Amino acid sequence: MLMLKESKIDQGAYVDPSSSILGDVTIGRGVYIAPNSSIRADEPGSKIVIEDECNIQDNVIVHALSGSTVHIGAGSTLAHGCIVHGPCTIGKGCFIGFGSIAFDCILMDGCVVLHRALVINTNVPRSRLVCNGAILDGAPAGEDLPEVPVHYRRFAESVREMNIELASMYRRSRADDLNRLFGGEHQRN
Repeated sequence: MLMLKESKIDQGAYVDPSSSILGDVTIGRGVYIAPNSSIRADEPGSKIVIEDECNIQDNVIVHALSGSTVHIGAGSTLAHGCIVHGPCTIGKGCFIGFGSIAFDCILMDGCVVLHRALVINTNVPRSRLVCNGAILDGAPAGEDLPEVPVHYRRFAESVREMNIELASMYRRSRADDLNRLFGGEHQRN
């Protein structure tokens, strides 16, 4: 019989009530989980770790197959509607664009995967750019990929900073709502 492990969510994270988090999932401080996202480590031996100050935007799917891990490094962004499927490692400060898919791959720190790209069965070196609509499928993705231009680094950082603020705002708003409903002062994290 399968047994579902309990997720561990830092009190400093914000998880929208419409999102779904199931199984062996660890979510760090300052993480923002937007509406309608699905984060599932519910198959045997699967695990998902989302480090501090990541943002998981609307309609994102993160899933780990049996015996696999999805690890998302601190300060990374998973933009609207992307899919990250384990086994998969996303380094620190990465950006995965709208509708992109990452499966059975490793993206080193600082990578930017633009919109509607497919990265499967490959390793992407540190600070590399995967262009809009690109398909990396088992091919070596080394030095042939360009380095992330400064304007994309700035964009990814501004998105991360905004979503940290959103997580804080929504946590405060939820605490205020609870205080109005139940009276008294609820602890703000």
